[in-house]
Amino acid sequence: QVQLVESGGGLVQPGGSLRLSCAASVRIFSIYNAAWYRQAPGKQRELVARITSGGSTKYADSVKGRFTISRDNAKNTVYLQMSSLKPEDTAVYYCNIARLNDYWGQGTQVTVSS
Repeated sequence: QVQLVESGGGLVQPGGSLRLSCAASVRIFSIYNAAWYRQAPGKQRELVARITSGGSTKYADSVKGRFTISRDNAKNTVYLQMSSLKPEDTAVYYCNIARLNDYWGQGTQVTVSS
């Protein structure tokens, strides 16, 4: 049973920073593509950032230059460093890893508000 455990969410003021972490209980993490998605109230889940098994990255236009996705294969962990946060970044953030199947974390709330 694959489990993804997310951490690092919380309440932050506009302009602040947060780092999300997602630890995966898989035997060989390096072969998986990994991604972060988010879902705001009343909206569809959207891709925020993706990192392939080879380390290539892709970002949603709305977060380019502010968010950075990275991975540490030795720790089975993918990160999302979020800076210059805006109120519109408020959402539940979900970790995803994929190879032949997709696996999802339980989500972590990020609230950007003064």
